[in-house]
Amino acid sequence: MTHTHLVLLGTSLLGTAAGLVGVFAVLRRQALLGDVLAHATLPGLVLAFLWAGGKNLEALLFGASLGCALAGGTLWLLGRYTRLRPDVRLGVVLSVFFGLGMALLGQVQDAPGAGQAGLESYLFGKPAGMLQRDLYWLTGVAGLCAIAVFAWYKELQLVAFDAEFAKAQGWPIGGLDFLLLGLVVLVVVIGLPVVGVVMVSALLIMPAAVARLWTNRLSLMVALAGAVGGLMGVLGTLTSACVPFLPAGPTIVLTGALFLITSLLCSPQRGLLVLWARRVRTGRWTQSDSIQPDKEPGGKCEEHA
Repeated sequence: MTHTHLVLLGTSLLGTAAGLVGVFAVLRRQALLGDVLAHATLPGLVLAFLWAGGKNLEALLFGASLGCALAGGTLWLLGRYTRLRPDVRLGVVLSVFFGLGMALLGQVQDAPGAGQAGLESYLFGKPAGMLQRDLYWLTGVAGLCAIAVFAWYKELQLVAFDAEFAKAQGWPIGGLDFLLLGLVVLVVVIGLPVVGVVMVSALLIMPAAVARLWTNRLSLMVALAGAVGGLMGVLGTLTSACVPFLPAGPTIVLTGALFLITSLLCSPQRGLLVLWARRVRTGRWTQSDSIQPDKEPGGKCEEHA
């Protein structure tokens, strides 16, 4: 396997895993959780770098996981023992953990391997530096996410669309939220070397947002989000390979943005061009033409109905 094929396979696996998990995070209105956890990995990355004495992949992934766990625990404590609103809690944890990480990064910036070939690649991503063992990690995480989503599909579906009903029926809402949090952590941690801290949350949000614009059926939404995430990885990597000095991480995210803009314009039910054509044909707006915000976390879903 050539290095180009290795990078293409790795980015497609990461995008697919992020798409599968991101659907339930978006429907549960926890999309920004990925952004918070991604920024919270930075202190763990720097401390793991200092502890290992260099860029050891396993140590850095462990440090990133530890940072995610501490951030998640802090969010849980703030939600349980304070009256802060959810958006305020997310903003506080993101800023504090990322600020701590940047402060620690400034202390080790002169250390060998802490520059462009080291920790800086985790800030902005560097798919071209992917190794064979990185592909093994990506394959394992993508497979684990797919298995978890299909094994707990009905439970995640019920919690995403009607958490109060699920709680009244005795379903372990806390455990299912913890499962979703764990899957988000896995995608965030393994996605850091590919797209970096700043943009890994886009892999969780964009495929789900694109799929939501095209269908109301959850099973199709999950499959479509996984496919869009994989295409983001492949097309973004190919574009970066064809254009000199164009980083692959930002290109992957921009590819997702192109998918999202196209969906906003052309999706059959919510596309702006479709709604405009319907207005021209009928001469007026109807109630179905209006884009209304969802009343439930995920809006109406045919499978749930």
